[in-house]
Amino acid sequence: MALIVQKYGGTSVGSIDRIRNVAARIKAERDKGHQVVAVISAMGGVTDKLIGMAREITEDPMERELDVLLSSGEQQSIALLAIALNSLGVDAVSATGRQAGIVTSGSHTRGRIERIDASLLKRYLAEDRTVVVAGFQGITEEGMIHTLGRGGSDLSAIAVASAIDADLCQILTDVDGVYTADPRVVDKARKLPEISYDELLELASVGTKVMQSRSVEFAKKYGVKFEVKSSLNQNPGTIVTEEHEAMESVVIRGVSIERSQARVTITGIPDRPGMSGRILGALAKAEVNIDMIVSNIANDKLARHSFTMHTSDLGRAQSALKPVLSVLGSEAKIETEGGIAKLSCVGIGMRSHSGVAAQMFAALGEANINIGMISTSEIKISVTVEEGQIEEAARVVHTAFGLDTSD
Repeated sequence: MALIVQKYGGTSVGSIDRIRNVAARIKAERDKGHQVVAVISAMGGVTDKLIGMAREITEDPMERELDVLLSSGEQQSIALLAIALNSLGVDAVSATGRQAGIVTSGSHTRGRIERIDASLLKRYLAEDRTVVVAGFQGITEEGMIHTLGRGGSDLSAIAVASAIDADLCQILTDVDGVYTADPRVVDKARKLPEISYDELLELASVGTKVMQSRSVEFAKKYGVKFEVKSSLNQNPGTIVTEEHEAMESVVIRGVSIERSQARVTITGIPDRPGMSGRILGALAKAEVNIDMIVSNIANDKLARHSFTMHTSDLGRAQSALKPVLSVLGSEAKIETEGGIAKLSCVGIGMRSHSGVAAQMFAALGEANINIGMISTSEIKISVTVEEGQIEEAARVVHTAFGLDTSD
């Protein structure tokens, strides 16, 4: 008998029929002799509806009250699923984040899990009951309700699996697993049987939407092996685990794209200590998230900094940087460019194989796709290209590294 944690997202519990489907899946695991803890999101669309209601009252609702409001979405879905399970003869009980012992810290609407007091969950399991836990929420040491932000239910599931020493954690969603590329863009993309924590972290950071990076980081920290699979069929998913030697034989594990990117370049920066700190500090204060950074110094001893961000942040970035220009001097100027996208290749095999960047750039060059900025890490290469060419770029690189589905 195994102890399994299963997380079901909003799409999976988006209607009464889908809640019944989830209940049937859990019952099937129980019939095999397994114990199940299900971590559940709010029904699809409910969270957005609740936010919309709050903003009908005011454009700037208090975050503390938003946490109280949004947490009700998961309470609704866990109660409905527990009712559905009991109607099938499965002894099930629901538990809110507070009841499940999920203790959080940080700001409202952006809470962080600090620890889990799993005593109640373990007591229910000792009684051989199926537990349905509200994802996305916890409670502070002071007793305040906290929500965990985007991807919060994934994080809840990973943390619960760690706290109760589960044998398996499954993230059940509306996709079959992790693919070598977005199948909507690259029709020859194939599902990966396994992927390392680091590879999925890099893919999550460059546009792959399967999981939020902080959930993967938590799993890596606590050694929680988990599976990403569909809640709508019984197909095997993708196992996410610690890397092993055989993984390095695959040079590139996946290709990811991120649209709607913008580039900001500041030229004429004096080559003096503290200049970069002023620039990046102004952007940080304005809460602008920057991604790729390229810096160089010309023969005239003036520096040039370029960085990318989401297009939606461009206006705030320009406003934040204007006051900085007067500090940098009369020669400093800001240039901006929209209409670009980012293409990334990820794979731990890069550590032991040379020539990966050359192969990627050659494939793009042969397809007449021009490269803008370049950024690398130990297991990732990212480049910017014109947004209109990003899908072709993804297909070209996917083929170049032998990731296409075999016939």
